[in-house]
Amino acid sequence: MLRKLKRTQEQWGGSSDVIDHWLDSRQRLIVEFCKLAALQPTSSKTAVVELPTPAELQHFCGELVDYISEGHFKIYDMVMDKWRSTGFEATDEINDTYGKIVLTTEPLLNFTDKYAAVSDDETLDDFDADMSEIGEVIEERFEVEDRLIQLIADSLAIPPGA
Repeated sequence: MLRKLKRTQEQWGGSSDVIDHWLDSRQRLIVEFCKLAALQPTSSKTAVVELPTPAELQHFCGELVDYISEGHFKIYDMVMDKWRSTGFEATDEINDTYGKIVLTTEPLLNFTDKYAAVSDDETLDDFDADMSEIGEVIEERFEVEDRLIQLIADSLAIPPGA
């Protein structure tokens, strides 16, 4: 995830305040995911199993909800405002790409529903599998967001009606 983010930052960083903000938010989420993933149990029988604390889980879940919310209610609105100011209208491809991002929202929110309010005495039996699954969903979301960034950049490079 971090390598892909670095490539995306190299490609699109500095091209737009909106994109820079989006990528900064993504970086914060990746860092928090990596911190949490580093606490997962290992397959070694001699390794000490270290699971996250409720506070660590709550913090990550908060970052995840913030990232999702910011995307849906701030970033995308900022993009649409910029498009409108230039006379641009979203294409079917942009709308379809956004729809693919929306499809990743429910599994991410399900994770936060499950882990945001865990207590110290919960065993977190499914945590390893859930972290793996959520990592895949986050990765998928980032790929689709990168595609959306590409479509946005391409659309803004060509004046409406050209």
